[in-house]
Amino acid sequence: MAKRLFRSANQKMLGGVCAGLAEYLDIDVSIVRLLWVGLALVTAVLPMTFFYIIAWIVIPMAMPNSQA
Repeated sequence: MAKRLFRSANQKMLGGVCAGLAEYLDIDVSIVRLLWVGLALVTAVLPMTFFYIIAWIVIPMAMPNSQA
């Protein structure tokens, strides 16, 4: 079965995009969040904010408790 990217329903803070990406890449969610904030600061925040909102809309939500 192919791996699919979902927003996390269990570890989300805002929309679950970073947590879902961390689950997909099998890394710690804190690392993804720190990288996201770092990229946002380097790109003057606005582009990463737009990207996050678009990802929030496009990436489907995982079913709660569907992943351990």
